Amino acid sequence: MTSRNISKINQVLQEWPKNTVATQPWLTLLGVSIKLANWHVSSGWLKRFGTGAYLRPGDQVEWQGGVYALQTQLDKTAHVGGLTALEFQGLSHFVPLGHQTKILLISDKQERLPAWFCNHQWNVDIEHKCLSLFEHIPPKSATELDCGGFQITMSCRERAMMEQMRLVRSNYDLEQVCLLMEGFTTARPAMAQELLENCRSVKVKRLFLWSSETSGHGWFKCLDPSRIDLGKGKRQIYTGGRFDSKYLITVPDREISNVSGSSEM
Repeated sequence: MTSRNISKINQVLQEWPKNTVATQPWLTLLGVSIKLANWHVSSGWLKRFGTGAYLRPGDQVEWQGGVYALQTQLDKTAHVGGLTALEFQGLSHFVPLGHQTKILLISDKQERLPAWFCNHQWNVDIEHKCLSLFEHIPPKSATELDCGGFQITMSCRERAMMEQMRLVRSNYDLEQVCLLMEGFTTARPAMAQELLENCRSVKVKRLFLWSSETSGHGWFKCLDPSRIDLGKGKRQIYTGGRFDSKYLITVPDREISNVSGSSEM
């Protein structure tokens, strides 16, 4: 193996954050072909992680290191979203911070994640949803999750709340979202407004406005519902609840608890 090829792998190692996955497309951009990557595997410079994916020998790669590769090397829109993003930002009392056993990844368009990521036995359960929830995604609606040596993209609190509302399928889901909203005292109204105006889901927009108003948050008064398309007609979101005539949705009756059932989307 020539010194030039050794120089290439050294460059890769310098630009490659520890405990993350390296993909073949990224290696190719750095001058390491499939043939050369195979040679480095046999020589011990690289460790195969799956088809088109590699590790540094000795690295301990968790799910964050896989997501890093999806976002920075494969141009995937998959990001930490919904309830998981709320948990990491301290807005969920259901799971203590750092004790997540289920990770929700959300893509902003229809896309498939590579087999090396989907087939690996991570230390958590990974759920991936393609939502296409927004027409336009404000740049500031994303934040970074510090993973120690590298960062991955995560939904901001307002965006994560709307993502979780989009995933509501049962009375239980909706009750949990209502509890989350009750504790959401620090929302940024300008960000919420921009996301609501770009949101494609009538259900999410009505539910977000109703739950924030019902929770009595001061920031709700800063929203302008007249600029938000709330659609027409009624929506049954909660089975067996009461009908809210302002937002034309069925919602939980506050006197009823522990009710569960299927939602009609």
